[in-house]
Amino acid sequence: MNKQAPSICVDGFNLAIPKGSGIATYGRNLISGLNGLGFETQVLYGPQAPVTRNSHLNTIALTDAPTPKGPPEKVRRWAKTISTRFGRLARPVMLNPDIIWADAGSGKPAVDRFWASQKLYDYAFRAQRAYGSNTPVRFSGPARPDVVHWTCPMPLNAPGCINLYTFHDLIPLLLPHSTTEDKQAYMAMCQSVVAKADHLLAVSEKTRQDVIRLLGVAEDRITTTWQSVSLPQEAASESDDAAASYIEGVFDLGWKDYFLYYGALEPKKNVARLVEAYLSSGVTRPLIIVGGRSWLDGGEAALIASVVDGQNRLRPGRIRKFDFLSGPMLTRLIRGARATLFPSLYEGFGLPVLESMLLGTAVLTSTAGSLPEVAGDAAVQVDPYDVAAIRQAIAGLDRDDDLVTELSVKGRLQAGRFSPGEHGRRLSDVYAKVGITSDA
Repeated sequence: MNKQAPSICVDGFNLAIPKGSGIATYGRNLISGLNGLGFETQVLYGPQAPVTRNSHLNTIALTDAPTPKGPPEKVRRWAKTISTRFGRLARPVMLNPDIIWADAGSGKPAVDRFWASQKLYDYAFRAQRAYGSNTPVRFSGPARPDVVHWTCPMPLNAPGCINLYTFHDLIPLLLPHSTTEDKQAYMAMCQSVVAKADHLLAVSEKTRQDVIRLLGVAEDRITTTWQSVSLPQEAASESDDAAASYIEGVFDLGWKDYFLYYGALEPKKNVARLVEAYLSSGVTRPLIIVGGRSWLDGGEAALIASVVDGQNRLRPGRIRKFDFLSGPMLTRLIRGARATLFPSLYEGFGLPVLESMLLGTAVLTSTAGSLPEVAGDAAVQVDPYDVAAIRQAIAGLDRDDDLVTELSVKGRLQAGRFSPGEHGRRLSDVYAKVGITSDA
């Protein structure tokens, strides 16, 4: 009889977000990597609805659209918050195959087992803010996982399991003006994670060094795995002619005849300086912005709004904005761009840089955070605070066809350093450090 493969449970906190996130992308690729290593994979959700004996309703709870928030039930909410400090129970969920999962967000994860605990993440974060507590979660039944891999720091741990946590960045502690978190609560949560973790992972060497320096972590307790990315295959692999025809038909844009920014619209992404640099560069190729509003200061929002959708009468349509595009639509838009412009103030990794290089699109990025690690010598790098430097770089990419071609070739080679195979090898090394190996 073959030995049962070790079981790894990944939290579903970000996987459940309808429009996804960078951490949701990490979670999907983590599951894919673990499957490739031969582990049994599981996912732990925290749905709004209770877990019952009805498999149909349980499956609906995992796939349902978010419900609008009604008036707060303060007594029940705080009673549950208090009890959460002493632990939550995760129950196994058998999926009903009749339920159709939405394409938006992560869809149905490719895992072997599903767990759920009602509002697990909501109450855990609330308990941490109120009491500074870390919520233990226990798995009901004999099939509990060997490892729980938390895809970001969170105030949860699984007693009796190996607990791994991935750090993507320490932005609230490094650029405090760019986030709305309670910084003391965030620091306390990170310190609790460090204390309880069996091992820590970082998505870049820059993040690893930040964690070592700011949280006092010993160097041998945290390993850099970097990231990988999986793109919608149909959109990524179709011919250039087909992609160009799609972009022209759907967006009325020419192949390699526009610039692209995609990502959240928030202060650390540096979109205000990017827009200022673009508008002052004199280039006529349009700038396409894809990203929903996170939180913006009034000046940045006003600057973008003034030139979007033809509101600027002097230069109508010079900047066009989309709040959200599906994965295949965005993939085609990246492929068709002359360059992706991503001069962020700080990134723990920088997925848009990797995705663009993988698709053969030239990249302008910044010298901050982990971005030089990801880009290597395959991108134009600028000081993100220097509008003149960003402007000159955009103008150079606009006029220099040879530079754009050179960056396309170099980018594909650089992206190979972050292939799924390389990511899987690094994951395997981390799991071996905590005594978990697979025969695959």
